[in-house]
Amino acid sequence: MPPETEPKTAPVLDIDIVSDVMCPWCIVGFRQLEQALGMTGMGARIRWHPFELNPDMPPEGQNLTEHIAEKYGASPAQSAQNRAHLQKLGQSLGIDFAFATDSRIVNTFEAHQLLDFALSQGKQHPLKLALFHAHFTETRDVSDRNVLLDVAEQVGLDRNAAEDVLATGSHQDRVREQQAFWNGHGITGVPSMIFGGAYLVTGAQGADHYAQILRKAAQEAA
Repeated sequence: MPPETEPKTAPVLDIDIVSDVMCPWCIVGFRQLEQALGMTGMGARIRWHPFELNPDMPPEGQNLTEHIAEKYGASPAQSAQNRAHLQKLGQSLGIDFAFATDSRIVNTFEAHQLLDFALSQGKQHPLKLALFHAHFTETRDVSDRNVLLDVAEQVGLDRNAAEDVLATGSHQDRVREQQAFWNGHGITGVPSMIFGGAYLVTGAQGADHYAQILRKAAQEAA
């Protein structure tokens, strides 16, 4: 009989994702990455890092169409066309983008503080995905502290501890330091994914491209 061999274990790669909850392309890119991981049979240790698309956004936020017009010069018709494209793409990835005429962009600094806290509790990844879902599908205001605490509790974080983090601002400096770190390394847009600490990919690049990068990074790591 041939000697028994141990089954090969799938390679697991560290992937850092610099992202903002307000960025639809960030959740699109992540879902494409998930597809790529399935295609390659690889695993990943994912860590999310803070980026604010609109760090000066006031507490009340801004209408999405107005914001896109001001920031990018897009007409209402162009904005609607872009949203329709995102919705169609989202459907293919299992994302329900519930855009509406009253959709708003909001401030995400407290959301990033909560994500930093969640990392220490082993809950960062589920919290990030839950925040994406709350914002894009449930159209909830993720700058509202009660909404943040509801979502935190939903993924298993202690509500009182999370409330204390936001009330005291205990993670503000850490978030600012991380933002400065990535900005200092040339990150000016999101999503930005760093594969195995070696390969930087910006934008939602599609499952096939991510699969190529995964294989290349895994080969070099081995």
